[in-house]
Amino acid sequence: MPKTYEPVTTKTGMTQVKEERMPFGWSVNPYRGCAHGCSFCYARGFQGFIDKKADDEFQNHIMLKMNAAEALEEQLSRLARRHRYDLEAMRKELGEVVIGTATDPYQPVEGRTELTRKCLMVLAKYGIRTSVTTRSPLILRDLDLLEQMRSLTVNISINTLNDRLACRLEPGSPLPSKRLDTLQKLAERGIATSVFIAPILPLLTDDLEGLEALFAASAQRGAESVMTSLLRLSPDVKGWYFRTLKEQFPDVLERYRRMYADGSYAEAGYRENMSRLLDELHRKYASRFRAALEWSLPRGANRAGDEPGRPGLVEIAGEPPVEQLSFSF
Repeated sequence: MPKTYEPVTTKTGMTQVKEERMPFGWSVNPYRGCAHGCSFCYARGFQGFIDKKADDEFQNHIMLKMNAAEALEEQLSRLARRHRYDLEAMRKELGEVVIGTATDPYQPVEGRTELTRKCLMVLAKYGIRTSVTTRSPLILRDLDLLEQMRSLTVNISINTLNDRLACRLEPGSPLPSKRLDTLQKLAERGIATSVFIAPILPLLTDDLEGLEALFAASAQRGAESVMTSLLRLSPDVKGWYFRTLKEQFPDVLERYRRMYADGSYAEAGYRENMSRLLDELHRKYASRFRAALEWSLPRGANRAGDEPGRPGLVEIAGEPPVEQLSFSF
């Protein structure tokens, strides 16, 4: 199916995230659909909200929110007026704004439209604490802007170091090796970076050797923290992902059917085993990351000794850092 790009108008530039488990309050997504075409992407499940399917239409019919930056400016301007232009009070109310929760903000078309860059310029204007999640080296185009932003974190999403494996699972994405290079270049410029090892795919990217290599590479390239997340398969996503498995990895398909027979999450035994494995890795590499587990702090919470609203360090303890991410938009 050839790629088509549909310009659309959006009413809002940022959307409030109502899920309390999420450590941020607002999201910005300048695009609908994603050309990276990751077979496991949870955002495929959002297609039904706009009467579209989670199949190959997700990566081939991309909606461009052409007025995303203008809509964002209008929202923030209105909020600033409500706070009598006390921007610190406004920032405190907003908390962190995350770009790239539903689709990659630096998918290839961004090179032409610059919708993400324009949104970042608005957030920079108001000094909003911002987090960007991407798989793409295209973010390096905006280094001049990123370096000027008041409070910024960039999250590079990598779930395997195996370039060949990644090509079979996420055919339109930049290679993991390119993402690691991007991570290093961002860190070298003093930009706070994290790695999202997500999602971890049962039987494909969940082996201890591969995961430890990814932890080590992330630390070596300058990541300040890592986040791990197990694969979650909503009904729409499950259908497409299982189709990919049938074509690319038929030997694991039946085991997946059994593992996810009860719903969106893998069977309890598997989750418990992975929880222990990942807990060990997080503990082992904690000293090599400056902001270990920053991602898991509940929204609005502060650690002892932290300034209000500022990130800090956390001692790894209690529940293992395995999160089943889901968003409500």
